[in-house]
Amino acid sequence: MSSSEEPVPADTVATDILGVLHDAGATTVFGLPGVHNLAFFGAGNRSPVVVRHEQTAGFAADGWARRTGRLGAAVVTTGPGATNALTAFGEAAAAGSPIVLVASEIPQRVRRDGRLRGVLHESRDQAAIFAPLAKAVFTPRTAADAAAAIRQAAAVALEAPRGPVYVDVPADVLGEPADVLGEPAATRPGTGRTALPRAGAGSEADSGAGTVSGERAGPPDDTRAAAAAIGAGRAVVWAGPGCLDATGAVVALARHLGAPLVTAFGARGLETALAAPPHEPEIAELIGSADVLLAVGGGLDGMNTRTWTMPRPPALVTVDPAAPADPPEWTAGHALTGDVAALLDALRAAMPARPPWWDPRVADRVRERLRGDPATAEAFTLVDAVESVTATGVALVCDMAVAGYWAGGYARPAGPRGLAYPVGWGTLGFGLPAAVGVAATGTPALAVIGDGGLAMAVGELATLVQQRLPVTVLVVDDAGYGMLRYDAERGAGSPGTDRLTTHTGLDLHTPDLVALAGAYGMDAVDAGLDELGPALCEAVAARRPCLVRVAARLLPPRTTSPRWHEG
Repeated sequence: MSSSEEPVPADTVATDILGVLHDAGATTVFGLPGVHNLAFFGAGNRSPVVVRHEQTAGFAADGWARRTGRLGAAVVTTGPGATNALTAFGEAAAAGSPIVLVASEIPQRVRRDGRLRGVLHESRDQAAIFAPLAKAVFTPRTAADAAAAIRQAAAVALEAPRGPVYVDVPADVLGEPADVLGEPAATRPGTGRTALPRAGAGSEADSGAGTVSGERAGPPDDTRAAAAAIGAGRAVVWAGPGCLDATGAVVALARHLGAPLVTAFGARGLETALAAPPHEPEIAELIGSADVLLAVGGGLDGMNTRTWTMPRPPALVTVDPAAPADPPEWTAGHALTGDVAALLDALRAAMPARPPWWDPRVADRVRERLRGDPATAEAFTLVDAVESVTATGVALVCDMAVAGYWAGGYARPAGPRGLAYPVGWGTLGFGLPAAVGVAATGTPALAVIGDGGLAMAVGELATLVQQRLPVTVLVVDDAGYGMLRYDAERGAGSPGTDRLTTHTGLDLHTPDLVALAGAYGMDAVDAGLDELGPALCEAVAARRPCLVRVAARLLPPRTTSPRWHEG
């Protein structure tokens, strides 16, 4: 996915940054050139893949990280280029995606500390904009500090709990010769302002030892006591995104306990996991009827638990790679932190095997009910069509759209890391840009989006064509914001929506999407829901960019908050 096959030139600060990111796992970096960051785009075969908007650079890095489990990275230019990437950075923060966003800053030669002079793209404190969302912020101002900062940034992003890291480097420093001596910049005299992590919103980097927010270590817990608590009754195993590096151990423990395996959105695709979300009444009842909930890798957030109103067993045991950055809503009786696979293996060894205590057909009954209900039958036709291609190994990327809610919550992904879904922050416009990053890994991707989400990133159709990315874009066109229409009609949105009698602001003029895709040089087709499966299979088999449009207005699923508490 490089823009050139030329060898990497002699190291500058910019090429050193790209090399460090490459070696840390971001073998493809996404970006957009600007007057202040052009040094990144002369880096030969490590030059970033050029996208059409800085927000896409961040989303693509996030998609890359979710798919690979490795570091994702993006480079953007100063000022508006950086702030354009802020939404994607926030989504990465909500999802715990390990990405490094590198922005340029105004040149050092025109900078004056504490003084805003109106230089092109200048902000009073560009890094401070990212601090509330960042796991860490680095602001190196010399070549040596930049070398130390980028190495520490990559390491911090990947340390549990994972999260996004922000780095900015002055434009004139990016082009300087790299100064890599292998020692922390804070210990070297004469380097000026040292780049260290910011502890949180509004705090300043300083010289001296820094701390990374969110890296509190919990006390060691007694594995035998946790095993005794789990073994005292019927257990449900809950899998969150923090278990994705230990999926075999999670599945083995659930089988050993005879326990149902329920997944949060970020862990969908695990073998033997229930193919229905915990929001459905049958699954919620199953969870609530257990004696203990063993939650592995988090995911007990508001969207997965119906804002913590989900039926919950009386006992809670948690296993996480590290202590959470913030106190959880539900306090565990036993909280284990460390190597997740090793902890799960230890728990399994401490307990006898047990037969299943639950009906393994419970998820099948949910799906049969949804197929047979006239209110949801069309939506489940879409789910079945999506599954016809994910079953072949295609990665699924969903946007915040009614179709995305159905696919993201109900379609079986192609294994762990087979789904990228922005439900944590609820970021509309994620689907197509994130699919750029997923497909850049070499895995064909299906992006399930609405017409409103497509409008936010339509220029990335050109990226798909130029980079020859195997992405099938499924657009479910309801000529507007379908979820918001439902909220307005039900009075289920923000205060005052019960008084809305029209769809003001919610209906959209949508162009001829098939013709639009054709103008970008993509194959495109209109399909009805009843012919969607074959259309998707044909598009995916072509292994080139393709758009499939379906005109449909679907009822939102129970995973959306207006339907959480329906009888």
